[in-house]
Amino acid sequence: MKVYRTDEIRNVVLLGHGGSGKTSLVEAMLYVSGATNRMGKIADSNTVSDFDKEEQKRGFSIGTSLIPIEWEKAKINILDTPGYFDFVGEVEEAVSAADAAVIVVSGKAGVQVGTEKAWELCDKYNLPRMIYVTEMDVDDASFRQVVADLTERYGKKIAPHFQPIRENEKLVGYINIIKNAGRRYVGLGQREECEIPDYCKPNLEILRDSLMEAVAETSEEFMERYFNGDEFSVEEIRAAMRTEVMDGDIVPVAMGSNLQAQGVANLLSDIVRFFPSPDKRSCVGINRRTNEIFEANYDFAKSKTAYVFKTMVDPFIGKYSFVKVCSGVLKGEDILYNADSDAEEKPGKLYTLCGNKPSEVSELFAGDIGAIAKLTNTKTGDTLSMKNNPVSYARTDFSSPYTYMKYRVKNKGDEDKVSQALARMTAEDITLRTVNDSENRQSLLYGMGEQHLEIVASKLASRYKVEITLETPKVAFRETIRKNSDVDSKYKKQSGGHGQYGHVKMKFEPSGDLETPFVFEECVVGGAVPKNYFPAVEKGLQESVVKGPLAGYPVVGVKATLYDGSYHPVDSSEMAFKTATIQAFKKGFMEASPVLLEPIASLKVTVPDDYTGDVMGDLNKRRGRVLGMTPVAGGKQVIEADIPMTGLFGYCTTLRSMTGGRGTYAYTFARYEQAPSDVQEKEIAARAADE
Repeated sequence: MKVYRTDEIRNVVLLGHGGSGKTSLVEAMLYVSGATNRMGKIADSNTVSDFDKEEQKRGFSIGTSLIPIEWEKAKINILDTPGYFDFVGEVEEAVSAADAAVIVVSGKAGVQVGTEKAWELCDKYNLPRMIYVTEMDVDDASFRQVVADLTERYGKKIAPHFQPIRENEKLVGYINIIKNAGRRYVGLGQREECEIPDYCKPNLEILRDSLMEAVAETSEEFMERYFNGDEFSVEEIRAAMRTEVMDGDIVPVAMGSNLQAQGVANLLSDIVRFFPSPDKRSCVGINRRTNEIFEANYDFAKSKTAYVFKTMVDPFIGKYSFVKVCSGVLKGEDILYNADSDAEEKPGKLYTLCGNKPSEVSELFAGDIGAIAKLTNTKTGDTLSMKNNPVSYARTDFSSPYTYMKYRVKNKGDEDKVSQALARMTAEDITLRTVNDSENRQSLLYGMGEQHLEIVASKLASRYKVEITLETPKVAFRETIRKNSDVDSKYKKQSGGHGQYGHVKMKFEPSGDLETPFVFEECVVGGAVPKNYFPAVEKGLQESVVKGPLAGYPVVGVKATLYDGSYHPVDSSEMAFKTATIQAFKKGFMEASPVLLEPIASLKVTVPDDYTGDVMGDLNKRRGRVLGMTPVAGGKQVIEADIPMTGLFGYCTTLRSMTGGRGTYAYTFARYEQAPSDVQEKEIAARAADE
């Protein structure tokens, strides 16, 4: 592929609900642009962007793929993203590198949750956007309904500039509203001029009026001409639309059929025509040496810098770091500096990827997207620059994973392989985390949802040939006491020669500090227990609190006082006093009204107003205590609640099904509270069964 200048580049992310047609749109774009000579199908597992075995098996996108398309002397870097919410990290990576977005909406299913989330993402990243309605070749598709729903949600900025011509419930052509001219499809992706049918004219008039009104609002001169009844030229309309699209004041709506490659050429032309090249967007970093602001702004004349927005680790083709060049012109022979890891990197070769097929390029201009292979010290979110001008850009703000499962390695001896494979997968997937919970002797896998974790397990088996099983994790309970106890414990053993003798009298009571396992005091009078054995008693307590006598959980909040005892001048030893203390602790703890404490999380659930009742009802079932509600923008409420950690298992799936995918949640550990008696009994029984 030839080298493109900054003003010839368009970086476009495809967003939309799962199943709305993003991947099949990419296939149609490749075909129409002449990059492929036949269109792949998701059902046949032969699309360019869904190249991963897991994607082919399941029939939907899991990762973001880069597809460069050459059209009208421009290079369009298409970022095809997953539509399912478990893979939102991939979407956030793509959005951070894009300069504009096409929101894909199914003409049959209409505006869905994924459409709303895509719009919110564009607002967050201030992206110009366009809407493309797919499946217009399907019987019950309704372009008019989609436009009406979009206008109801987002107002007058929704501006359809194509209108479908349908005959016998089939898409046979379209009207270009800007040109006020009809086109009829002849063959795959081909079209010819035609008359505008009479039955299309009433709706065309409404659509054209609203488009002209939007164009008129771009300047006072245009507004005056509009009121005087003047006609705008095609070029004036397009120029005005380009300005309005870049400012986000107009959102053009196009339509077509991916399978028939209809409307796709128009969409590609609109991307080149209406969307900004990178040099029209701002991009600011900080110089690490001088702490001054570095205004890169995709200027190819400035010092070389690039942001690593995604990492791909493929067992067959290796590791690729996807970069967006923020300034300068990147070349293979450059020696780049990573200020985040304080290491130099030598790219050697630069690539552009089409799905998983790399093609070498000699250079990448500012604003272009490419890939560098085998960067050893560079990960997603790092910045590459020149050592004499070390620059860092703000890292992308990724969603936090809150769903977690315990995982076990199926085959003994595969532990190292699994941990290496997971290290590669966490480098690739920023929303995947592994945590070693040594306290409960379990390994945890955190992700964006249960399906995410299930796919990780499936990838480990297919890619890396190692298997894990996912199980419900143990919760980190604590044990403490509510009352006082007084015990006398003697450890005596005679076995010829030296014996063992240790004798302690101890009091146990709540310390009132649940942050600290235990407090040790001694008030022994008259040397009943010599001072040199006090450390042994403390050591015995330290060992005892690791695994409590009630259900094997760590102990907190106990005050232990050694007040008396006895010793033997020959047989007493540190070991004997330690053992006597361990026995005293077990007995004293169980006599002091022991209780289990459960971890409580501080939960925030953000949902549209309509769902607050259902969500609060469900939280009550999970033993949650709702503390209050705060209204936020977009007709949503943030419900704040305290909830036991055990009540959060499966919450992601329940919340999504209750709110149609619109609800989100986040939590942090808050404190420990006494567990109800039924929970305590269940945990003690589970511990007994384990042993």
